[in-house]
Amino acid sequence: MLSISIRSNASRPFENLLCNRLLSSSTLSSSPLQTPPSNLIEVPLSHPIYTIWGSNTGVGKTLVSAGLAASILSPLSFSSLTAAKFIYIKPVQTGFPSDSDSSFVYRKISEIFLRRRLPATLFASNHAVKASTLASKEVLGVKIESESGGLRDCGWYEERRLEGEATSGAQVPRELICKTLCAWREAVSPHLAAEREHGAVEDAALLEMIQKCLWVEFNGGDDVDKKAETLSIIETAGGVASPGPSGTLQCNLYRPFRLPAILVGDGRLGGISGTVSAYESLKIRGYDVVAIVLEDHGLINEGSLLSYLRNSMPVLVLPSVPQNMSDNLMQWFDESHAIFTSLKDLMFSSFSERIRRLHDMPKKAVDIFWWPFTQHQLVPEDSVTVIDSRHGENFAVHKVQNHDLISQQFDGCASWWTQGPDCALQIELARDMGYAAARYGHVMFPENVYEPALECAELLLDGVGKGWASRTFFADNGSTAIEIALKMAFRKFSSDHGIIDDLLKNNKANTPPELMVLALRGSYHGDTLGAMEAQAPSCYTGFLQQPWYTGRGLFIDSPTVYMHEAKWNLFLPEGFYCKEYKQEDLTFRFRDELFYKSRDGSSISKSYLSYISKQLSPYSGVEGTGRIGALIIEPVIQGAGGMYMVDPLFQRMLVNECQSRKIPVIFDEVFTGFWRLGVESAAELLHCSPDIACFAKLMTGGIIPLAATLASEAVFNAFMGDSKLKALLHGHSYTAHAMGCTAARKAIRWFKDPMTNNNLTFEGKFLKELWDMELVHKISSHSAVKRLVVLGTIFSLELQAEGTNAGYASSYASSLIKLLREEDGIYLRPLGNVIYILCGPCTSPHVCSRLLAKLYQRVEEFHRKNLRSH
Repeated sequence: MLSISIRSNASRPFENLLCNRLLSSSTLSSSPLQTPPSNLIEVPLSHPIYTIWGSNTGVGKTLVSAGLAASILSPLSFSSLTAAKFIYIKPVQTGFPSDSDSSFVYRKISEIFLRRRLPATLFASNHAVKASTLASKEVLGVKIESESGGLRDCGWYEERRLEGEATSGAQVPRELICKTLCAWREAVSPHLAAEREHGAVEDAALLEMIQKCLWVEFNGGDDVDKKAETLSIIETAGGVASPGPSGTLQCNLYRPFRLPAILVGDGRLGGISGTVSAYESLKIRGYDVVAIVLEDHGLINEGSLLSYLRNSMPVLVLPSVPQNMSDNLMQWFDESHAIFTSLKDLMFSSFSERIRRLHDMPKKAVDIFWWPFTQHQLVPEDSVTVIDSRHGENFAVHKVQNHDLISQQFDGCASWWTQGPDCALQIELARDMGYAAARYGHVMFPENVYEPALECAELLLDGVGKGWASRTFFADNGSTAIEIALKMAFRKFSSDHGIIDDLLKNNKANTPPELMVLALRGSYHGDTLGAMEAQAPSCYTGFLQQPWYTGRGLFIDSPTVYMHEAKWNLFLPEGFYCKEYKQEDLTFRFRDELFYKSRDGSSISKSYLSYISKQLSPYSGVEGTGRIGALIIEPVIQGAGGMYMVDPLFQRMLVNECQSRKIPVIFDEVFTGFWRLGVESAAELLHCSPDIACFAKLMTGGIIPLAATLASEAVFNAFMGDSKLKALLHGHSYTAHAMGCTAARKAIRWFKDPMTNNNLTFEGKFLKELWDMELVHKISSHSAVKRLVVLGTIFSLELQAEGTNAGYASSYASSLIKLLREEDGIYLRPLGNVIYILCGPCTSPHVCSRLLAKLYQRVEEFHRKNLRSH
């Protein structure tokens, strides 16, 4: 005996229906489980959640959704008495309400349930949340005066309870939830409907609606839900690259979720091409495509698709949809049931494998990885961060709390200072690199030329090397770029000072002098042996790390500047301070004053010059074996040394003095280059140019390793000669790799183009101030903060600490870092008791302000806790 109870409300506001699980934040906050903050994307992993994509419009996405619902809610072989739940979400619907995909699923499943006469109870509901004014008029059947922009609450709601065949046992509960989130009346592309009906919805708002919908259904269930076989489906509109309401392509719009995908292909003539294109569009954006489903049109398109995929994934073929709809597709769904059951099983199996892998990864990582800069004894298994994907500046990480979820974290250390792309640039880089890999693969570089390498070199010389550099030497990482620069500098010095001529004349009377570098204490230039010799003794160069280290250089102290209590202060090491200095020489109201060329005439500049000359004098003569053959500095900011800001005046005086003595100058801009400090090259802040400079990290947007050493023509000429032995005998198998050069040319242009980088000033020479200065001043005045540096994309602070709580080996800030990661969604990796946040050249100032606000809150809590413990 079948009984049906139907309730429909098309005239009452959606949010007033008691039976409806609201999408409002108030309902979320009362849920039994914590819901995600509005500024983060978090997806529950309590059950499989898939996105249904189409290779084009009209390929049967909604039929596939309905078939999957039927395979769970009304199986033909009713061998299991397990409860079941199917959640269907249609984020974007046009042609509403006459054409409503959620209504189709709702009605069709009800019909299938009644047809199959199952010993179960089906609770089915269909909701529409937001709609344009025109669509709302259709739903409510009343006159709506206002046609203002935006979407309004829609009154569409219907539900029904279907009682199946009576049996001696209990009725097995089934639940179908169908939701349309945003709807427009006209049956056109969503972006066009939104424009014509003044019903715009921003991408972030749409994503938040989807997220809340998923969490409401996860949190709102009873004990039956927790035992139920549950599947959630998000069905897109049109094809993979169809625009969403804002105009953003849907394959880009839904990337923050990066949900696994089912692609509904096209079995018609021309469908192979469209299906392959859709598949590649999803893959290049990082989606996992679990299966392709298509309708049989008698053309055997599945054969070509399987060949293209090399049988790496299933291609399921559905029976042809009948032209005669007299039985409302009931027979077709019966005939398709086995296919949909196979698809459903595949989806559950893939989901289970994904969860198993996510859970296993930390232990396997601890067991087999050897992480850099990591003491493994201090890394418990539960502290390993499992990164599922990346979306622009955010990681998607797996968390295990009282349930599994995927949560976003802002990559606050820019993945070791490499990252700069926003979401759009990430996609552009992936596409362009795919092009380069397909066109070139890798080709050897000597005596060859190809477009990516040539164009990248031209951009470098016309950008960071403009006005001084004429040659580009490619390498694969920053450390080797430094070693190349040292070779260049020493050759140039030897040539300028007659050392080469003496060697070529085989003058045995003169022993070649030992060439040394001049570098600053606290500097860091890489981990390879030669690069380490060019930096002062530190924890990186000690016997435990590098027993061969001798430190072949003159390492001198340098004045540094920092903010404290909202003022910039100049710190002078011993040997610099003079009683003649005035207070205005040592403190500055504004950071920009530090970079003024007018400081060259100050009394402090004379002191700097005196100090530099005194340090250089013992190594400048021709007598003896020690000569300063190169100056190497990190301009303005010393990164790994602790985010110290060196007085720009001191570095400018140092550069000028060395160049006057014909000592080649190397700028290590591996960290500071490409807008990291708010300008394309840090040389612009120092108002002087090097002879050689090294670049990496942000140069490719951080998507692939590549480095470049730029040199002046005079440096290049020092290697000219009749013999190959006089050439620069240095290279790498992957020198000028086409993919790296392609990524670099895209990133270089992107960062300096006001059309793609909204943070550029009107002149296009500087980044706008990204950090909220009022909040910066507040943090600098906190009693827990010793010093603060803020410049360009860098914000760093040093916590007040003493003894073992200070320095690189300190774990003093570990509890604070843990809270920022786990509670605030900010991934940081400190330098001992120095905490820094790096954003990218394109990061919104609003995001930077939010990061600072969370950091300040945690510093305050950290300080209070330490006060109580003492």
